[in-house]
Amino acid sequence: MTVQLNSKVPPFSAEATSSITVTNSTLSDRNTIFFFYPKDNTPGCTTESCEFAALYPDFVALNCQIFGISRDSLKSHENFKSKQMLPFELISDPDESLCSLFDVLKLKNMYGKQVMGVERSTFLINPQGLLTWEWRKVKAVGHAQAVLAQLRMH
Repeated sequence: MTVQLNSKVPPFSAEATSSITVTNSTLSDRNTIFFFYPKDNTPGCTTESCEFAALYPDFVALNCQIFGISRDSLKSHENFKSKQMLPFELISDPDESLCSLFDVLKLKNMYGKQVMGVERSTFLINPQGLLTWEWRKVKAVGHAQAVLAQLRMH
């Protein structure tokens, strides 16, 4: 089952950095950004994460929380978060349950081989838990600014 635009995000539970568990109740009372990225400490993922970090005060001012999501381990996430001084939590999705829920696993070419990988994608969830906007096949540079612009019009 995948979540559709303008529908409620189904119940889920996921472990994140700072020893927190993110669930549907975490989404209530404010807007939420879920940005899915392929891998910690890679150039595009670092660029995207740092751009969200740089604009973080603007998102918070608009009553919005941000979560980065990848299949990396919590240990990898903690190191990435610390190294890049990210002000938001990173969700570890090793079993790909959130990746599947948001349909971000796609066939990619990696060194001439076909592999399943995370397609860089971002989702805006409103305070009622409805998926209200999605960005797919995202380019890292400038993406956080585009998300912020949409949130301001939201």
